[in-house]
Amino acid sequence: MSDDEVRSARAYLSRVAEPPANALSALVAEVGPVRAARLVRQGDVPGAVDSQTSARRAEDKAEDDLAAVSGLGGRLVIPEDDEWPEWPLNALAVAAAHGLRCGLEPLALWVRGDGDLAKLTERAVAVVGSRSASGYGQHVAAEFGFGLADAGVTVVSGAAYGIDGAAHRGALTAGGPTIAVLACGVDIAYPHGHKGLLERIPHHGLIVSEYPPGHRPARHRFLTRNRLIAALGEGTVVVEAGKRSGAKNTAASTAALGRVLMAVPGPITSASSSGCHELLRAGDALAVSSVAEVIESTGRLGVDLVEATRNTEVELPHGEALRVFEALPLSSGASAEAVAVESGVELPRVRALLPQLELALLAERVETGWKRSHEGSWRGDT
Repeated sequence: MSDDEVRSARAYLSRVAEPPANALSALVAEVGPVRAARLVRQGDVPGAVDSQTSARRAEDKAEDDLAAVSGLGGRLVIPEDDEWPEWPLNALAVAAAHGLRCGLEPLALWVRGDGDLAKLTERAVAVVGSRSASGYGQHVAAEFGFGLADAGVTVVSGAAYGIDGAAHRGALTAGGPTIAVLACGVDIAYPHGHKGLLERIPHHGLIVSEYPPGHRPARHRFLTRNRLIAALGEGTVVVEAGKRSGAKNTAASTAALGRVLMAVPGPITSASSSGCHELLRAGDALAVSSVAEVIESTGRLGVDLVEATRNTEVELPHGEALRVFEALPLSSGASAEAVAVESGVELPRVRALLPQLELALLAERVETGWKRSHEGSWRGDT
């Protein structure tokens, strides 16, 4: 079957069921997207799938949806694409297998922007918080957004007022990448006051959504999209949150997915920071007060990445990172695919680890791919 058939099938399925649709996802995994779409159209599906799809099965707007997103300079990214962020989203699959409510991978992602979704999520951190943020919170979020982007880390957030918007703007000011995950179609500017911001983001990163064009925001969709924000980052920083803030839902998803959860302490008199203090007091989150601490907390190499960027001598990595490092050539570059073959580490993991090695001054990008860096030395190397 052709790529167009698979893409069209997934476009149809993304509209026909409200995510996360576990029964439909199970059917797709069993019979494939093309046959699953045909069975759903015919109504020839198990009862659980029927309950998730019967109300919309006649809404076959796949070609219109694909044309609409293409007209915006966007596309539908599907699991069959190289651009699919397999490693970050794998945490959702694992969570679903354990029956966690925050689990289940999306059937497809509607994407708008110039960036490559897989590459942008190789090293990413989510920055979230209250919509009714204080001046302190917005200042911290903007500083974090700027510092992370300046360090080559993609800033993931939800484009809401308050902390989200400040984090996105900070990343854009640094000229770095940022991803906005929406609870509506990528063709809808929500909130409307961030229309200008949402027009800028695709030129420096991506706008991402599970929902096809035309889908309006709804309260339950914000809770659903929060699991994607948590999954796409190596960790989540909660800058400000009240006791009932939606950011705490993202925080809960972050912890459930095994990601690093961080919180920024605030004034003890500030209601806007009460949720952060609650996370810290319960031991659910690490306290962070700088970009360096965020990077250190989310590094996967088992070395202090902050010190690695300050010193010319760094610790030798361990485990899979060591295997990837040792697979790198000394002179000419090698592709991530070639490094995966040489190291025996799966390709999505290699793609995630190479930027980590680069940040630790152990690897560098060249025109022909990746090679060992000559900028630093490492202990134990002779």
